[in-house]
Amino acid sequence: MPETLLVTGASGFVASHIIQRFLEAGYNIRGTVRSASTAETVKSRYPPDQANRLSFTIVPDIAAPGAFDSAVKDVCGVIHTASPFALTVADNEKDLLQPAIQGTLNVLDSIAAHGTAVRRVVVTSSFAAILDLSQGLRPGYRYTEADWNPCTYEEAKTTTDASVAYCASKALAERKLWEWVESAAPPPTFSVTTICPPWIFGPALGNPQHKGNNRLNESTETIWNLVNGSRTEVPDHDFLAFANVKDVAEAHYQAYTRAEAGGERFLVAGGRFLYQEACGILREKFPQLGDKVPYRANAGSVETYIADGSKAERVLGLQYRSLEETLVETVEDLLKRFAT
Repeated sequence: MPETLLVTGASGFVASHIIQRFLEAGYNIRGTVRSASTAETVKSRYPPDQANRLSFTIVPDIAAPGAFDSAVKDVCGVIHTASPFALTVADNEKDLLQPAIQGTLNVLDSIAAHGTAVRRVVVTSSFAAILDLSQGLRPGYRYTEADWNPCTYEEAKTTTDASVAYCASKALAERKLWEWVESAAPPPTFSVTTICPPWIFGPALGNPQHKGNNRLNESTETIWNLVNGSRTEVPDHDFLAFANVKDVAEAHYQAYTRAEAGGERFLVAGGRFLYQEACGILREKFPQLGDKVPYRANAGSVETYIADGSKAERVLGLQYRSLEETLVETVEDLLKRFAT
């Protein structure tokens, strides 16, 4: 009988590709969503032969105690993707820090109490948990899994910079995860792995005509704004690395299925992401959008840090898709979804 995996935050952009990867491999999937209507939207993304192996548990608030108690029962593994990704919030602590931290701890506590069959948990962390924003472009520095975002809870709680607060929420949640593993001393049959991607681009799953499929996540909206005419200038630098969503989904699959991935942290990054370079690719590949894509003449080269994703290549067997391929399939999908 196929194993059943729990995927939290099943309606998310990344989660949808993770679910597809595991369904294609023959697994049964139980997804957590906030409402029954969301469950129907998620199910519509997959063909019938896959959708019939997809079930749901309603979890309205991932930060509530015991939120995942019923969801973890009788599953062999958990892929935890549920965490807020928003750069505009009213309250850093309420909207970012607590959902990220408590959501992660709640999954682990529920597993400890009710998930006796769970062998591995793969958590979607972020390059934000690795990156030290205070260092800026940091030319020549190579970020690896050994690096940690140093922002404290108090700094994240009070900052007026939403990017700082978001990045801190990912770092603090992942730190709590590893602290839990160390203090709980789970049996040797149980292990945790984290995946730390930067900007994640690529096509969304599902029929564009289905209600709810045109709402964009933060990373996809970043690309959409480069081609829809809303930007007149090339944006300033922010997160200087990217990953294709299909590569991120594959990383989760391999992290769950490969024994050697247990207890490891993986920075999953396909290469550097600079807006000037991205705009150049988009103007070349989509000449019909040339007047909408911003451009900066004589921008020159920029020295930046490197997000080193080589460990995931070695251990997980990843073969990263290029920025050009990633941008092309992202924009082709967006043009279909927003065609008038």
